[in-house]
Amino acid sequence: MKVFEKKVPWYVAGLAFECLECGRCCAGPEEGYVWVTEKEIASIAKYLQISEAAFRTRHARQIGRRCSLIERSDNKDCVFLANKRCLIYSVRPKQCRTWPFWTRNIETPEDWSLTAQQCPGINRGSLRPFEEIQEKARGTRE
Repeated sequence: MKVFEKKVPWYVAGLAFECLECGRCCAGPEEGYVWVTEKEIASIAKYLQISEAAFRTRHARQIGRRCSLIERSDNKDCVFLANKRCLIYSVRPKQCRTWPFWTRNIETPEDWSLTAQQCPGINRGSLRPFEEIQEKARGTRE
């Protein structure tokens, strides 16, 4: 009988991260998707004091069966980024709340290093515990 060993992730001791509020994770130049759920749409619309229909028209786009926030056409920044600050920070989507601990960013040390080239807060500040990293990564899988 074979005994299967569970592979221990390379970041089991934790990863250092401190948000420097630079806004780079929300800024262009590449186009991307910030997926929003129905619940998040309702929450953001309520925060902005507009209807969900108005939110969808002004701030979102349909991509297949999913919905994404739009970017500014001139620079591909998130439509809610102003002066390096999130205008909807308290109700921002899960995708934003879990950065940089997305599964694709933590699969290998090399992936983490590549992500650090985009995000100056990586490998700075306090060590985030393994459990927090795992919880955030689980929240980004689909």
